[in-house]
Amino acid sequence: MSALPNWQLEAVGQKLELAPMCEADLPQVVRIENDVYSHPWTYGNFVDALASGYQCRVLRDAEQTLIAYFLLLLAVDEAHLLNISVRRDWQGRGICRMLLDEVATLARRQGMASILLEVRPSNQRAVTIYRRYGFAPIGMRRNYYPAAGGGREDAIVMRFPL
Repeated sequence: MSALPNWQLEAVGQKLELAPMCEADLPQVVRIENDVYSHPWTYGNFVDALASGYQCRVLRDAEQTLIAYFLLLLAVDEAHLLNISVRRDWQGRGICRMLLDEVATLARRQGMASILLEVRPSNQRAVTIYRRYGFAPIGMRRNYYPAAGGGREDAIVMRFPL
């Protein structure tokens, strides 16, 4: 486990710990996933990500309750942020920015040149967070996400240079 930098701890007023995600974390991860997304990843998606060796991290509060996580795929010279989520009652406290800092640090250490991600246009909160962080839109994936009523929603592709 690693402690986050002091400025980040002060931002939320308590000790937080970042650790590699393991299968024992998945019930809590899936609970958060199901609460914050209309079309969440499945338990099996997370198992597959762990088995594939993706860089997966969980963030726990002082009581060791899982509050956030991310999954990062490293490919050649580009990292792909597959999923980043913060428990609903911890949103709005800068946790996503802290995790994005960790994602960028991890990607830089592995020699990546940039980070890619996809985000639903309807997820304006996430789009705003990514833009403020420095991600820029570079394209659109048509009909990428499942949507309500059996429909599909596009994905904005965004890149952050390292």
